[in-house]
Amino acid sequence: MQHVATEITCADDVALHGHWWAADAARALGSVVINCATGVQARYYHRYASFLARHGFHVLTYDYRGIGLSRPESLRHLRCGWRHWGELDFDAAVQLVTEKQPSLPVQVVGHSIGGFLPGYAASASRIHRMLTVGAQHAYWRDYHPPRRMGYLLRWHLVMPAITGIYGYFPGRRLGWLEDLPAGVAYSWSFGGRQLASRLDQEERQVVVSRFADVRAPILAVSVSDDPFATKPAMRRALDYYTGSRAISVMLEPADLGVEKIGHFDLFHDRHASGFWLDTLLWLRDGINPWPQRCFV
Repeated sequence: MQHVATEITCADDVALHGHWWAADAARALGSVVINCATGVQARYYHRYASFLARHGFHVLTYDYRGIGLSRPESLRHLRCGWRHWGELDFDAAVQLVTEKQPSLPVQVVGHSIGGFLPGYAASASRIHRMLTVGAQHAYWRDYHPPRRMGYLLRWHLVMPAITGIYGYFPGRRLGWLEDLPAGVAYSWSFGGRQLASRLDQEERQVVVSRFADVRAPILAVSVSDDPFATKPAMRRALDYYTGSRAISVMLEPADLGVEKIGHFDLFHDRHASGFWLDTLLWLRDGINPWPQRCFV
């Protein structure tokens, strides 16, 4: 599918860059905003965006500030964290797709932190339906037990220490995803059990209220070999969305005909004829394709 470069202007005048994938206007079903995982460029999701466009959805992919096409010349002076990505970047993305297609419902596909960020946005009340994949906010005690101590060392001790030295996290140089603004690295490392608990009382009330304002039903999906999005991690993230009806699904790799999946593989096009097709049932019709894998 053809796509066009798109600029998104945030409320603080920061310009983000992404792409717009237009569906056949005569049969368009809605617009989808794809939210990336932390440290992953939007181009990773382009194949899935093209797939959705072929199946009747306009799609916006975009890079958060500090990442990919939206990266400034230097990250050392960029002050932003996860909250900025949701409150400013995602909010602007929702406003853009609403302006482009005001008569169509807005859907969201959020990977990892991308499934948590919508709750920060004032415009999130416009969301019609959400699909989250591996969504959580990186509380170390929720990691899969065999990997927990290793990830605690990497993401919660080494990453903030290196960030403090460089003024940003040089993830690409280390082979640990993309480079990250310092505030994003610290959001990951120090977010803790209750992500909003680090805010002062007034800010916390604003954040909690915005999450509660989201009324869109949520289908939260993970896989059993995802070391980040375990059942406790998924529950912790969904607990913020108090106004939404949430369905939680934990798939097994064998359900999709493979031996392993992990945190990233579901957006690889090897799943186009399986998992991707199944996601259409939710995005198009609000039907959970995996009722046998639901958990509470």
